[in-house]
Amino acid sequence: MGLLGIDDTERRNSRAGWPVSHPTGWRRGPTGWLRRAAGLVHRTGERAGAGAARGEPVRRRGAREWAVDIGAFLFAGCFLVLSADAVFIDPGMSRTALLLDQLTGGLACAALFLRRRWPVLLAVALLLAEPFSHFLAGPIMVALFTVAASRPPRVTACVAVLAFGPLPVFLAGAPSSDDPRTASALTYFALLACAIGWGLYVRSRRQLVVSLRERAARAAAEARREAREDIAREMHDVLAHRLSLLSVHAGALEFNPGASADQVGRAAAVIRDSAHQALEDLREIIGVLRAPEEGDRPQPVLADVERLAAESRQAGARITLEMDVPDGTETVPPVPAVVGRTAYRIVQEGLTNARKHGPGPEAPVSVTVRGASGQGLTVEIRNPARPAAPADGTIPGAGQGLIGLKERASLAGGTLEHGWDGTDYRLYATLPWPG
Repeated sequence: MGLLGIDDTERRNSRAGWPVSHPTGWRRGPTGWLRRAAGLVHRTGERAGAGAARGEPVRRRGAREWAVDIGAFLFAGCFLVLSADAVFIDPGMSRTALLLDQLTGGLACAALFLRRRWPVLLAVALLLAEPFSHFLAGPIMVALFTVAASRPPRVTACVAVLAFGPLPVFLAGAPSSDDPRTASALTYFALLACAIGWGLYVRSRRQLVVSLRERAARAAAEARREAREDIAREMHDVLAHRLSLLSVHAGALEFNPGASADQVGRAAAVIRDSAHQALEDLREIIGVLRAPEEGDRPQPVLADVERLAAESRQAGARITLEMDVPDGTETVPPVPAVVGRTAYRIVQEGLTNARKHGPGPEAPVSVTVRGASGQGLTVEIRNPARPAAPADGTIPGAGQGLIGLKERASLAGGTLEHGWDGTDYRLYATLPWPG
């Protein structure tokens, strides 16, 4: 077993350039934890490491990273120079020992260029070397900041325990306030606390930025999805009604070749008008999508239900319309625009389904719209079933329009029910109408 939690076989494979694998991943022992916390990333064929084992490329340091690392090096070096007079040094230290001590501080500053790959190992090494040197405060501050900013709080806490471990021992010795070593030690520990606190702040701010970006991305994706659904509902509701009229009259002409010239002319006129209206509706929708800043196209209201029923009667359908909705007055508020538009779309889809899935174009269809301010609005469409209606109550080929209607009703604050009741297919919706 090697020192860093990887056995000799894996080490030999790594040096030979072979993939490093382990049946259970990283070992859970203390050395394995140390390796994970240190964040070792090596190239395959050079050293064994997690990134090499997974075949991940090592990300090179960019210009910004180099600038930050050089800034950290200069900060630690300037701190070493500026604090040289404030550090308590044993008067009996020789010049050679002092020079070696200062050289050690310089090497520690240079070692900060390794803090991105081995932040924990670097911080631990500097903390262990601190009792033997007087000029490691600057590099230790940078190393602790890096650990706090880039590693989980649990790892930061372990390193902080190592950093502040000598403090209780120092305080237990009841140091004198007049002793210069007391001020030097307290200043040292205060600076370490500031470095760790600043690193934790930077880490939390980075996490906040990442979470905000993720939330913004999710919100943008949700907005795009809702926009696509709105477009799909609008195009289905607008075009399905027109195209179903075309289908009915085209089928009548196909299966009734002996129709009189007058009947053929009326059917052709309806086909022409429906096709023209479908093209106009499609052009309006595309125009709104291309230039939404010019305003939305005119939306249907509840009063347009009568026109909708008239178009279906012109196509040969037997529509019975009952509208029991009071007109808006000074004391009675009108139907809200969203509720009226939703009711119109429900009636439109109900008539379309009756033509597509009913027993025939002349089958009776009843449409009932009732409501009052403060009581809500109800919409009910009934049409007879086909002779071979499905036993499970579903309409062959249907589904998308009803899904869109349920979404519309839900967005308006209402509910929608549909299904066979034995003889008729019933579409029933309740919508709010505040008082």
